[in-house]
Amino acid sequence: MNIKQTLIDFVKYMGTWKFWKELVIMTLGMAVTAAAVYYFLVPSKLIIGTISGLSIVLVNIFGGNLGNWIMGINIVLLILAFLLINKEFGAKTVYTALILGPLTNFWDAVFPWQNIANPNPVTGTPSVMGDPWLDLCCFVLLLSASQALMFSINASTGGLDILAKIVNKYLHFDIGTSVSIAGAVICCTAFFINPFRMVIIGLIGTWINGLVVDYFTASLNNHKRLCIVSKDYERIRQYIIGTLHRGCTLYEVTGGYSGEKSIELEVLLNKDEFSKILAWMKEEKIDAFSTAGNVSEVYGFWASGKRRKQMQEQIAKR
Repeated sequence: MNIKQTLIDFVKYMGTWKFWKELVIMTLGMAVTAAAVYYFLVPSKLIIGTISGLSIVLVNIFGGNLGNWIMGINIVLLILAFLLINKEFGAKTVYTALILGPLTNFWDAVFPWQNIANPNPVTGTPSVMGDPWLDLCCFVLLLSASQALMFSINASTGGLDILAKIVNKYLHFDIGTSVSIAGAVICCTAFFINPFRMVIIGLIGTWINGLVVDYFTASLNNHKRLCIVSKDYERIRQYIIGTLHRGCTLYEVTGGYSGEKSIELEVLLNKDEFSKILAWMKEEKIDAFSTAGNVSEVYGFWASGKRRKQMQEQIAKR
């Protein structure tokens, strides 16, 4: 696709609800990320395995502005996003990477951390929460929630997520593990400015961050795989296709005890659809044996609005 056509498609995309919704999500997410970095990492020099953490190390060694360091490193990593991941992820990350540094400076101008930080009673190091472990907990919760929200729209909070996505794509680790691997390397740079104790706290925080990202990601993207064995499978199939506008798969199964042949339906549903079909089956008094399991990631056409619209149009023509 040439540059002209790409620009035309982008202009059209800017006129859609999806574009503005995702723009708001990314902006709010990055504002939370910037606040987490500025208020919980900068005062105590707590280095978590993030690009912001690496930038704090560089500021303490070479000086300069934290926001500028964050932006510079992210620009380099953005090139990797375009080359190694995909254009959609890279394009969205351009925006988030460019505003993270300025948003960090924004919090500094609006409400400096010096206004609320107090010296740690043991080490004397400034800390907003008064203890590096509490700073760590607050930072990880805010950052992990922001990262999971970004991943849900195929975007990123910045450079570390790019590295994590690369590890996820080529080594097939889950996102949380990928964040931990990329972050652990960055954590080790804290030896240049922090005592051993603070480095260990940073490493533990990076590991916890990976676990929390997995939790938030699974919660945001959680779907249900529902398997139903019933003699009324045709009514259930019609309800799934005609009312829920979802596809389903039918299998012929044989009962291990009775030896009778039956049909099993398998369908992937979101939480609302899952509740609806269970309520409908109860209301219609359908005799069925059902099992359900959680699915955290779905690929292909399942979540495509275009795909569902096509299904609805095909049903309407029947």
